[in-house]
Amino acid sequence: MKIVIVGASGTIGSAVSNLLANQHEIVRVGHSQGDALVDMTDGASIDALFEGIGPFDALVVASGNVAFAPLTELSDEQWQLGLESKLMGQIKLTRAAVPYLNEGGSVTLISGILSEEPIYWGVSATTINGAVEHFVKAAACELPKGLRINVVSPTVLTESMDKYSAFFPGFEPVPAARVALAYQKSVLGVQTGQVFRVNG
Repeated sequence: MKIVIVGASGTIGSAVSNLLANQHEIVRVGHSQGDALVDMTDGASIDALFEGIGPFDALVVASGNVAFAPLTELSDEQWQLGLESKLMGQIKLTRAAVPYLNEGGSVTLISGILSEEPIYWGVSATTINGAVEHFVKAAACELPKGLRINVVSPTVLTESMDKYSAFFPGFEPVPAARVALAYQKSVLGVQTGQVFRVNG
């Protein structure tokens, strides 16, 4: 199976790549490093990515930025960061991938636990993660060629607790390797329109 992983150099993307690389061909995609480069906020960059890769079997996305700040201080520009990157970036990748995905292929996006459990300074992430999950549920009803689409929603990572523990008081972290299993389930399984939650 030929699997395109966007965000392959990140903590989750690396774990997914390592898990799947033994039995599949992995195309590692990043913003500044990888087998191919892409700006997921730029439609032309996304089109060029898939034109260069050609037909493939699965798209995995483990990338997307959001801003963290108090609701009363979030600027329009900070809202736009998440809307253009994590939400529309993943939607653009999905739409552009459809012509290149082989029959019965799949798309797996990323949201996060904040869609269910808000935290202080996380209103943008909660809003955008929820929107990604609703997009997946609706898109699953309309994708052609027997394509499937799911989203992985991880809690805070063990590997990130030194940086983010103050934002997630009382949350039980999970290792990236466990999150990678949810991606494996989505890519190699049969379900569609699902949110695979990986909580502590």
